[in-house]
Amino acid sequence: MINKQSGVSLSGTLMLIVLLILVVLGAMKIVPAYTQNASVKHILKSIAADPAMQGAPEKDIRASFSRRVTADYFITAVKAEDLVIEKTDRNGGGLEISANYVVTLPLIANASLLLEFSPSSAK
Repeated sequence: MINKQSGVSLSGTLMLIVLLILVVLGAMKIVPAYTQNASVKHILKSIAADPAMQGAPEKDIRASFSRRVTADYFITAVKAEDLVIEKTDRNGGGLEISANYVVTLPLIANASLLLEFSPSSAK
């Protein structure tokens, strides 16, 4: 009786390693965009919750955003001009600040990944 061997071949293992490397490289390109979005959302919420900003003009709110971005974080995708600032009557009044922006990440050759973000202080 001849026993058949079973298991993963060398070529199968190499294919799995290549696939795993591609996934890790993709994640290394995508994760910074999502962490930057989380930072922008945190900044927007902190500005909206700041009592000094409740009655402030839009120019001061945008200046506060610019200061917080340059002081605490390295955010290049959103500028102060991209902010949409609304004074709301919900929950006793306040600010609702949002931004819509797109991040384009080059993948391979002429293929790119387009990520759309819409952080807001209300969400």
